[in-house]
Amino acid sequence: MITIINKKTDPRYNLALEEYVLKNLETEEDIILLWQNEPAIIIGRNQNTIEEINVEYVKEKNIHVVRRTSGGGAVYHDLGNLNYTFVTNNLKDNLNNYRKFTEPVIDALKDLGVPAEFSGRNDIVVDGKKISGNAQSYYKNRMFHHGTILLNIDLDDVAKMLKVKADKIESKGIKSTRSRVNNILPYFKKKMSMEEFIDFLLKHILKTDNIDEKTYHLTEEDYLAIDKLMKDKYMTWEWNYGESPEFSILKERRYAGGNLQFHIDVKEGIIKDAKLYGDFLGKLDVKDITNLIKGAKYREEDVREKLKDLNLTEYFMNINLDDIIDCLFN
Repeated sequence: MITIINKKTDPRYNLALEEYVLKNLETEEDIILLWQNEPAIIIGRNQNTIEEINVEYVKEKNIHVVRRTSGGGAVYHDLGNLNYTFVTNNLKDNLNNYRKFTEPVIDALKDLGVPAEFSGRNDIVVDGKKISGNAQSYYKNRMFHHGTILLNIDLDDVAKMLKVKADKIESKGIKSTRSRVNNILPYFKKKMSMEEFIDFLLKHILKTDNIDEKTYHLTEEDYLAIDKLMKDKYMTWEWNYGESPEFSILKERRYAGGNLQFHIDVKEGIIKDAKLYGDFLGKLDVKDITNLIKGAKYREEDVREKLKDLNLTEYFMNINLDDIIDCLFN
């Protein structure tokens, strides 16, 4: 087994690196990647993004929201979490074999005094609380298995980022199952920094004290291709939000001018149908508003652009464009 040393913490780059290694790096040896993300919510491949996140809090804190290629539920990452990825050509023995890939991680944690054990389909737990979730992705005859290790993550942020308001959403997306989670740092026999933990885990998995001799060095062409993949895919609204399964959502709020209730149907991130109800007062038919936003991307800047030139005082008394945007997206 070999490794690629990656110090970058942008989740969009890290997911692009992972996909690039899977699809383009031709080597007979298995590969282990260890990587960290700055604060981010990582959405499962088959999930409806807005169904998984606290939109207001994510926007307030300017948190990355990025879709990955593997299934499973949404997870929150920060620099207190370590991610690991195994890339292998061996599909036959490894496909859906979650226990096999978590074993070296569990063994390493036990050496540090952490009573870790495999649980359920794809988790590692300590004292009944989840400290690692795992998922897999496949391409031709290759696959990767990746997972998290909660060393010292901000548990308050986990709850806030993934606490979704009670909007009524009907979606075909796979919904996350929330589990009680915990950090492993308090279990260590001796205190360890993240850098020390990475070094220990890598040496354990590679079975060597000389990491350099097991390190694969990417070329300049590799780095350029990874950057391109990041920009073309992982930095785009189309991938992170537009790839969400078809859904319908009811958004309702009360303002000085009355109650607004939007019924929105969204497919491939595009508003396909919209209806607006409420006890507001106005002169013109609000169908003008809903007709304007049909065909727009379901995101704040696009809807605002569609409605910015409309004289909303003709449709509402004491309700403005900011109120409409607030109702639709907050």
